[in-house]
Amino acid sequence: MRDHRPVTTPAPELSPELTELAHAHGIATHYVDWRGQPVDVPAETVHDVLGAMGVEATDPAAALARRRDEPWRRLLPRCVVVHQQETRTFAVHVPHGDDVEVVVDLADGGTARPRQVDRWVEPRQVDGSLVGEATFEVPAGLPLGYHVLRARTGGTTAEASLVVTPSWLGLPEAFGERRGWGLAAQLYSVRSRGSWGVGDLADLTDLAVWSGADLGADYVLVNPLHAAEPVAPMEPSPYLPTSRRFFNPLYLRVERVPEYVDLAGADRARVEELARQVHAALDDADVIDRDTAWTAKREALRLVHAVPRSAGRELDYRAFREREGEALQAVATWSVLAQRHGNDARTWPPALQDAASPEVADFAAAHADEVDFEVWLQWLLDEQLQHAQAKAVGAGMSLGTMHDLAVGVHPGGADVWRMRSTYATGIQVGAPPDPFNQIGQDWSQPPWRPDRLEELGYAPFRDLIRSVLRHAGGVRVDHVIGLFRLWWIPEGRPPSHGTYVRYDHEALVGVLALEAHLAGAVVVGEDLGVVEPSARDYLRSRGLLGTSILWFERDDHGDPLPAERWRELCLASVTTHDLPPTAGYLAGEHVRLRDRLGLLTRSLDEEVAADDAERESWLAELRARDLLGDGAGVEETVEALHRYLVLTPARLLNVALTDAVGDHRTQNQPGTTDEYPNWRVPLSGPDGTPLPLEEVLTSTRATSLARALERALRGTHR
Repeated sequence: MRDHRPVTTPAPELSPELTELAHAHGIATHYVDWRGQPVDVPAETVHDVLGAMGVEATDPAAALARRRDEPWRRLLPRCVVVHQQETRTFAVHVPHGDDVEVVVDLADGGTARPRQVDRWVEPRQVDGSLVGEATFEVPAGLPLGYHVLRARTGGTTAEASLVVTPSWLGLPEAFGERRGWGLAAQLYSVRSRGSWGVGDLADLTDLAVWSGADLGADYVLVNPLHAAEPVAPMEPSPYLPTSRRFFNPLYLRVERVPEYVDLAGADRARVEELARQVHAALDDADVIDRDTAWTAKREALRLVHAVPRSAGRELDYRAFREREGEALQAVATWSVLAQRHGNDARTWPPALQDAASPEVADFAAAHADEVDFEVWLQWLLDEQLQHAQAKAVGAGMSLGTMHDLAVGVHPGGADVWRMRSTYATGIQVGAPPDPFNQIGQDWSQPPWRPDRLEELGYAPFRDLIRSVLRHAGGVRVDHVIGLFRLWWIPEGRPPSHGTYVRYDHEALVGVLALEAHLAGAVVVGEDLGVVEPSARDYLRSRGLLGTSILWFERDDHGDPLPAERWRELCLASVTTHDLPPTAGYLAGEHVRLRDRLGLLTRSLDEEVAADDAERESWLAELRARDLLGDGAGVEETVEALHRYLVLTPARLLNVALTDAVGDHRTQNQPGTTDEYPNWRVPLSGPDGTPLPLEEVLTSTRATSLARALERALRGTHR
């Protein structure tokens, strides 16, 4: 009888050669999950990830040989990143027996000469020629910054980036040895009666002045303000932007643009009518409606854009355009294209999907005024961000605004479109299963290719950090472990079928520390979840702060970690935006929410029992420290939890604005999109009613919590 069963293609095997090839490219073939159980990565995943790196793995042995020969085909390494106080060697590859000259062109115009080290390396046959290796040494003590290595042998020359980074960052010198605290806010949720349905940079300014001048705060940490889609529908998540280098004009306050006062009568009346309509529709709404707010605000800003600028402001605008260069022009062009063809560049006509195509250049020229409008929006954002930071520092803050840096960008957004070859295709970043997301996470973001970052001297990362810190006193790096390794998920596979890909963390952390040093800023790394201990150790050794969330701080036995054993170099808080505010957490609302959304792998009763036990263990710790009495209410408990933070050695403490006003609802439930109104929940009071910023600024509850924290901190000053 004939066999009619379908013929299946055998799954590729994870052979020793394929395993070695994967490891040569920093791809894990084995890892330990959150339960401590070993997991073997599927061979199909390894093949897909290699392919996304441009590696043809049909013949793993041949691909491995090419990988080993690759450095020998280059005169200089792609890039060299060093600590300022270290001496590091690098290899130069020349025809065997030939002399070579190497020099460093310093960023300030001077030169330095690396010393050749007497080290014998066996020459190698590469592409039919015998290639030798010479070893040179970068001298310690070179100036911090971005320099150029140049090499010459015979008639061949080459150059590579040399980045000299600070060995230690820490807190800015002006901060001294003291401890400080600040507020954390999801800015879009902090609405005033003057903002157009979404919290904006004027609201940030007022929040910073109040918390700095009246409460003694050192900083305000806000959600990522990265650029979003130019037209509706807008992505609600600030962690899935179209560009991380530029900002979201949704956060502009129209009335604070200087040219607003010169609007003609009819145009002024139209802007006022737009504002009236938005206020009527959104001021009391129990959901953040970005689309309505931005559609109206965009029309108003188009009217303001037509107002002539003064000579001085025109000079300032030109200087901004020159400083931001081609990247700004490209993002602006993407925005105009998106208005014609949709917010996802992957769906555009093929010729327009290539940012460097003649068709894109022709489009930009034909729509020059619209492109200029998008550029102008970024200039206004630069101004209003600068104003917010200046007012924060002027109000007494030692750091001012602290920005949040998202892990990645939308796969069809401006950054991927303009830097396509820098990103891996067919891959999405996420996280493996963990206790809070037991099915894993897919963040729908393409990762940077490690090899392309190195080849570009980490310029894309440098430019990103420089932009975020231009008007800020600090940056929180979401999922900072992504500088060490990222969870790559081939498209079409579940998050559990991904694998880790390693990055050159010394280079990325070095560039991050260098940019923060140049800006006089602090870096806080969000190092929660599944984290290798060595990664935390390395961040600490370079002076980057970690993140400690009270509910997650436990010892090896699962008991609350005593305050004295917490990290000093960290930002410590009670909660985070991925959990309910503390009032909601105390009620166990996060467990019931995850059950309703189908995110639990255990029964609801089991999860509730486990959560009750974990929460009660912390409350018992508070009672043992005489911070909490029997029968204490929610407000007293929230205050006691924050006073516990003061007992730790943490240099920076953090209070969620939601905790300060008694809000209950979480901003985000990881593992969901539209099942829960993530990133659309307005700041509210204990009764769930949206709370305008004006009432926050007079909140006795918020003031009481801040005063308690300040008193406790002053009592621990030495």
